[in-house]
Amino acid sequence: MDALSSMATVAGYKAVIIGAAQIPRMFPLLMTAAGTVPPAKVLVLGAGVAGLQAIATARRLGAVVSSYDVRAAAGEQVKSLGATFLEVDLGGIKTEDAGGYAVELSDEAMDRGRALIAEHAKTTDIIITTAQVPGRRAPLLITEEAVNGMRRGTMVIDLAGATGGNCALTKADETVERNGVTIIAPTNLAATVPVHASQLYSRNITAFLTPMIKDGELQIDMSDDVVGPSCVTHQGVVVNKRVAALLS
Repeated sequence: MDALSSMATVAGYKAVIIGAAQIPRMFPLLMTAAGTVPPAKVLVLGAGVAGLQAIATARRLGAVVSSYDVRAAAGEQVKSLGATFLEVDLGGIKTEDAGGYAVELSDEAMDRGRALIAEHAKTTDIIITTAQVPGRRAPLLITEEAVNGMRRGTMVIDLAGATGGNCALTKADETVERNGVTIIAPTNLAATVPVHASQLYSRNITAFLTPMIKDGELQIDMSDDVVGPSCVTHQGVVVNKRVAALLS
């Protein structure tokens, strides 16, 4: 039923393909008669579904990949895909909620992460950002100063553009250039892979609706663990707690 994960899978894959096609170098290590070609370096910010798919895709293409996530628990998943996990000491503060999503951090904790990212950005060819906090603006991970410190010909692909972006220079659905560094923020990458995106999404919708249809009719059971929490309004009343809190 998880449409978010389905679409994030497609977006993470396509982000790497776009980056590989646009940077002025190849991804894999090549040893040729004309010399050795070093592998590209890819940094993925956020190790959720999109981030992990980006890591896996970049690794398949031969890049050297590293990843940063505020959730220390994500490190094991990153390493299992052959990437290096960048860790920063956040003083043991809580970084994820009960559902496994990242929570909003203090300014001090965010500054530590930004400093680590800026240092690694200096030698990175592509940065793919995927960090988002449900219901809030996307966290700022790449400052303007960090972009200024990147090499010409490098690229930032910001998948959080729809919620403000992880890069200070991000503009949703626009291409921004700063000192030879290109920042793009496509907000609907899944639509650029329509066949598989449609197949995955249709399966999500089918899995969601099928249990509600009984004897050929739609039956809404608000006590159901899926139906109740996913319902926004029922019988003229806003029943979703998050939406109700925002409206109030």
